[in-house]
Amino acid sequence: MLKTITILLFLILSTSTNSYSAGSSSGGSSGSSSGGSSGSSSGSSSDGSGGDGSSAKIKTNYEKAVSTIKWAKKYEKKGKTKKAQKRYAKAQKLLLKSNKKKPLQADTLNYLGFTTRKLGDYEKGEEFYLQGLQIEPNHNGINEYLGELYIVTNRMDLAKERLLVLKSCNCKEYNQLKEIIEGTKKSKY
Repeated sequence: MLKTITILLFLILSTSTNSYSAGSSSGGSSGSSSGGSSGSSSGSSSDGSGGDGSSAKIKTNYEKAVSTIKWAKKYEKKGKTKKAQKRYAKAQKLLLKSNKKKPLQADTLNYLGFTTRKLGDYEKGEEFYLQGLQIEPNHNGINEYLGELYIVTNRMDLAKERLLVLKSCNCKEYNQLKEIIEGTKKSKY
């Protein structure tokens, strides 16, 4: 009996996919402002690093970028702006590599838009978001972050369009953007 449970557990764990936050995609979880899913499974890596299962999984550039962004956000919350900016720049470089190796991934483009925006280049950040929306028009994270970009750049009408796209998602991104538009909440990003 124990042997059967162990084998089943191994099979379940070896075939599951990992999830990383970055603004959820349209089919992602609704409980997080950043819950898009991506990743690789079973000893192989989406950046071609592959493996036979005998060694630890090597992180993709995308996965490294997600982790780096999480650290940048933590530094930002603590008021350590210079450290946060360095992390955003590092994440952006990793995402550019990821996008070159595996182009046209909505989650990658979402993070590219986010890091580029955080580094002050709103125009280029908007380009990344719009590319992501061409691939996945209902991507929750992109729609929220693009709405925030529109607010910061004084284009409230466009921010409200992003809110309309999110209206039926029953997700945290809708509520966050709505509160920012209404002025009851300040954008964290």
